[in-house]
Amino acid sequence: MLTDLEGRGRIMVVDDDPDVSAMLRTYFTMQGYEVDVVSHGADVLPRCHRHRPDLVLLDIMLPDVNGYEVCRELRSDLYTNRIPIIFLTQKHNRTDRLAGLALGSDDYVTKPFNVEELKLRVRNVLRRARFTSSTDPVSGLPSGKLIEERFRQLLHRSNWAVMYVGIEGFELFTGTYRHLRNEFIAYVAKILREAVEELGTFDDFVGHVGRDNFVIITMPSRVQALQNRITGRFDRAIRASYQKQAGNDQSDQEPPALSLALTVGVVTRDDGPFPDIRSIAEAVSRVRREAQNLVLKKHRARHGSGVRG
Repeated sequence: MLTDLEGRGRIMVVDDDPDVSAMLRTYFTMQGYEVDVVSHGADVLPRCHRHRPDLVLLDIMLPDVNGYEVCRELRSDLYTNRIPIIFLTQKHNRTDRLAGLALGSDDYVTKPFNVEELKLRVRNVLRRARFTSSTDPVSGLPSGKLIEERFRQLLHRSNWAVMYVGIEGFELFTGTYRHLRNEFIAYVAKILREAVEELGTFDDFVGHVGRDNFVIITMPSRVQALQNRITGRFDRAIRASYQKQAGNDQSDQEPPALSLALTVGVVTRDDGPFPDIRSIAEAVSRVRREAQNLVLKKHRARHGSGVRG
């Protein structure tokens, strides 16, 4: 997450030259950035998934795969495709520079470089990213205008489904465990993103509407499998993580964690007509409320029968 107008945040340096990596780590750390160093291209995507950087400084000449392949991989991944990339290279010709820009890099610096100039380029790229990005800083998922853009694209497609996913019991849970709020949102986002990566295609989309609300855009044929995957993982994670707490709780009240549940409402193209994105948004909100009411009824029935979750 970007922390100020100067663009300070987390930088990933991808370079197999230990002298260059050490110099960049020291310099940018002194400038107030967090710096992560990676020496092999194959390690970049997994590292980005563990600690998402705000910007990647990417050397083209790496020992395993070249920087172009790394850039292509980052741009093809749902979680990393909007991370700014600045190429570092010893190559000077125009063709190499154009190749990097064509893959979606944000800037290009030729070695040997002046660190003051590189600092300004990093700052400017991060500043642009801050003012143009529509990615939620907690979940790391697209939000705002990016969701609106995806809804607008649905108007021209003949077959689609929107899954609206919410966290029922979220306010009760965060009222007790306020310090876990952001961590919990990030974890739910991870469940959704991984489910789509495993069961969907690159055309599928996961977005964070806000607070505890998410959307998944996919094909109707994948809805049931996705719903089973995300609700199953969520329920198992909740019960496993808080089983000890529930077992040690001597009160008669249900632990807030065990009141948590994912609610999923689904809208498809066949539920139309949808003349504009507002009509899609209204339909999605309606099925979200219906899903909430269904979960609430089940919760009340469980308490009424004396059965604990």
